[in-house]
Amino acid sequence: MARVDGYRVLDSSYRALLVAITPLNERAGWGNTRCAGWTVRDLVHHLWSDAQRALVALHTPAAGPADVDSVSYWRPWQPGRPGAEAGLRGTRIMASVWSSFEPLAALYAERASAVLVAGHGRAGDDLVATQDHVLTVDALFRTLAVEATVHHLDLWLGEPSEEGLAETRRVLDGLLGRPAPIEDAVRYALIGTGRESPTADEVDAFGADAGRLPLFG
Repeated sequence: MARVDGYRVLDSSYRALLVAITPLNERAGWGNTRCAGWTVRDLVHHLWSDAQRALVALHTPAAGPADVDSVSYWRPWQPGRPGAEAGLRGTRIMASVWSSFEPLAALYAERASAVLVAGHGRAGDDLVATQDHVLTVDALFRTLAVEATVHHLDLWLGEPSEEGLAETRRVLDGLLGRPAPIEDAVRYALIGTGRESPTADEVDAFGADAGRLPLFG
């Protein structure tokens, strides 16, 4: 299968997520997600922050060389990493400032759409900085698409784009070091990121690599 360029992956992932989030109302904003302790409004606030970070990154050129690519970027993002719980609490506190959900969802839609406009036509090999890393614009797009894809699954609102799921599989396989012995892209994304635990059969299929799950979270 030919590899799709990063912008196309991001565009399809963001648009699928916008379709899922835009119709939500205040009541839906209090729904649970797969992110422990986060409601839908907490997760949408996080997504808004990520889209804002994307806009900053696209306007922050950096000198080379790149120190991470679209796979190695995820290696440090393990469950239980230092500061992870504080980050979860911080998001809940900031999301609680919003007195209603709809304006927050609208702000996310505005930022996500702006990312797609800002990223359109950018050279994939341009170097930018984000989160103390230097990476290509193409790699930035791919990391953002994986983030959007996994959080789309967290919302329990339909499936992400095929391109987003394919990119998530590519990243997980890259971290694993081989193609995973699981065909269902959604199931692989869920167990590969710690959203769900592998079954006994899946543990057997992964063999010695089962102890490395989740590959990021």
